[in-house]
Amino acid sequence: MKANLPACRARATRVLAPVAIAALLLASTAACDSDTTSEGTDQGVHTLTPEPEESPAESASPRTQESFAASVSAESERVRQEAQRRLDELEGRGNAVADVSVNGLPLTASEEVRSALVRVTNPTDEAAFYAVKVEFLDAEDRVLDTVVVGVEDAPPDRTVEVQANSRKAAGVKTFPRVAQAERG
Repeated sequence: MKANLPACRARATRVLAPVAIAALLLASTAACDSDTTSEGTDQGVHTLTPEPEESPAESASPRTQESFAASVSAESERVRQEAQRRLDELEGRGNAVADVSVNGLPLTASEEVRSALVRVTNPTDEAAFYAVKVEFLDAEDRVLDTVVVGVEDAPPDRTVEVQANSRKAAGVKTFPRVAQAERG
């Protein structure tokens, strides 16, 4: 039996060693977390806002991405329709052709639309609504499509950019031009 005593001690040491280390770590952690009053010794993590007593109820967001996109699309369409109404009443090219410039945007083979960047500079001292009609012309000066855009509340002495997009002129090298522009 005395021959088995060293083997039992070795086994007890292997079992108790992790327990002793864990107790030592626990004691040193408790000592580090003790309340001290000297400055610069508190290195704990502090929560600035109180933890909620219960988690908030999961509810659907009142505004989904789809509804946001739909409202943006509806607002864009409303502005476009207002611009169209103003241009329908217009005789001639309008009072703001000099305030508007247009440049075609680069086209890739896979694009389904042809786009032009419309820049509106409001030279007045008040915000204004701009209605702009952009024509997309081919190399022989034939009008392939006409697109109306509106700029609501263009700020005074500032330039605002908006895009005019044409599906009819897609895939064709086109040259956009300002056909009409009205400030009002």
